[in-house]
Amino acid sequence: MAKLSLSKLTKAYNKTEVLHGIDLDVADGEFVVFVGPSGCGKSTTLRMIAGLEDITSGAITIGDRVVNNLEPKDRDIAMVFQNYAIYPHMSVRKNIAFGLRSSKLSKPEKEQRIAEVAHILDMTHLLDRKPNQLSGGQRQRVAIGRAMVRDPAVFLFDEPLSNLDAQLRTQMRLEIKKLHQRVGNTIVFVTHDQVEAMTMADRIVIMKDGHIQQVGTPADVYHKPANAFVAQFIGAPSMNMVPGTLSATGLTLDNGQRINTNLAATTQRVVHVGIRPDDLTINPNALQILSGVVTVQEPLGSETLIYVDTEIGEVIAKADGRTPPDVGTRVTLSVAANNLHVFDGETGEAVQ
Repeated sequence: MAKLSLSKLTKAYNKTEVLHGIDLDVADGEFVVFVGPSGCGKSTTLRMIAGLEDITSGAITIGDRVVNNLEPKDRDIAMVFQNYAIYPHMSVRKNIAFGLRSSKLSKPEKEQRIAEVAHILDMTHLLDRKPNQLSGGQRQRVAIGRAMVRDPAVFLFDEPLSNLDAQLRTQMRLEIKKLHQRVGNTIVFVTHDQVEAMTMADRIVIMKDGHIQQVGTPADVYHKPANAFVAQFIGAPSMNMVPGTLSATGLTLDNGQRINTNLAATTQRVVHVGIRPDDLTINPNALQILSGVVTVQEPLGSETLIYVDTEIGEVIAKADGRTPPDVGTRVTLSVAANNLHVFDGETGEAVQ
């Protein structure tokens, strides 16, 4: 195991810079997930850590070594790709053993290592099968096993679950998290799926356009987003953004609703008030801030999401799953004032 550090890391293709001075420290044994929309630079960063992409400037340190100029095989890392990249003509045993092809271990030591990894991944009974006899999840476990058998300092995962169906993705998320709890290696995991990030990570790195927007625990990025991009990217469905103004007298929505908060501004400025759908409900005992007509229902069992056309735009709210309001019904929506998030209308940064 080892810590990982990125210092002022940049990447440019010709004159186009796509990573802009990334700084990040990953602790020994930490599970860090990079997440962001397509093209944000997360996979490029991972490939630079792996040595598959050249570094334009900056430094990558694994343990106590700067690895900028080291070949991938010399970095003490193992990578699991989006496509399984396992050999169809080899058995599971031989596929896993392929990770030890350059190892100086003796044959008995290699067999012992393979057996240990197969046991951890619950694949001992599959060692003699070929990949075409395995399910998608089992094939992905073979790819993970081939990486594990090397006992690397750092595991790198590049969207390894994106080719799996929804049920299998949920199962594999749990298996990878349990695996990390058992073996404790440092893991850097890249995904575009914010649910994967929230459920798996010790800390999440949220990227946009080659910049890190926020680094924090799942609870931090969900409950204390640094800016409007993070607020809307993390959470499903996305956070509602309601227009308003902040002045010396406090916060006012564009429908005229005044909200008592401890926020104020010396000069009036435009803001966006963020409200998570889970916090926007039909509750006459809470602060009533919006009213409108229900246009769409999304039943989810215990609760129903309702889309409401209000005087200042459409919002998503939560209703009881047993007795949701019908489409066409006029409703009044409420929120607790301490569940509001306020963002500057120009910069998008959170207003503290």
